[in-house]
Amino acid sequence: MALQRVLEPEVMDTESEARDYDSMDHSAVNQCFVSDLLNLCGSPTNVLDLGTGTAQVPIALCQQHTNCRVLATDLATHMLDLARYNVELANLTDRIQLGHVDAKQLPYEDASFPLVMSNNIVHHIPDPAMIVGEAIRVTQPGGFLFFRDLLRPANNDTLTNLVETYAGEEGEHAQQMFEDSLRAALSLDEICELISTFGFPTSTVQPTSDRHWTWATTRDTRSSQ
Repeated sequence: MALQRVLEPEVMDTESEARDYDSMDHSAVNQCFVSDLLNLCGSPTNVLDLGTGTAQVPIALCQQHTNCRVLATDLATHMLDLARYNVELANLTDRIQLGHVDAKQLPYEDASFPLVMSNNIVHHIPDPAMIVGEAIRVTQPGGFLFFRDLLRPANNDTLTNLVETYAGEEGEHAQQMFEDSLRAALSLDEICELISTFGFPTSTVQPTSDRHWTWATTRDTRSSQ
């Protein structure tokens, strides 16, 4: 029987959740995100990051691309507390600005950013269309949208194998967090249906690992509504 989506809390905002998330080894996934982004977008200079968590992806991006500046936003204060520490430790306070922001209601004007990116925010949101719509709104004409998130497994056996493979060496709480996130993730059909409602071709969404999908497109790919 196919797994149905089971929502998890929208905001991971306890100290233990933030600490456990930050302590997990995301380095390979983050580097892959950054490499794929740069291969598609060239040399971004002004980036909005939605759901930055503890700012690991913006840090990896700025370390790899020296002219990049990132406005890194999240709704979880404990995540941002650790993000602030991580940014200071990486000596990137002049290039990464942190913002306590609800991605469902962005406080930015239309067409403000040439690149909007997000890593693993969609599965936290009960109605992901709110995030996608806001991201599109603040992206400049000709600008780029790059979203990557977890892909809900087809069944419980696949879910168990993914948790054992990618979080088996983590603590019990971290393993449970990963399992909950997989259960809350969208299926490939669901994310394709979502972006098609905004006028984007479903070909702009691709499965990019055994546990991720990626939506990568220019805003101009959108058909007239």
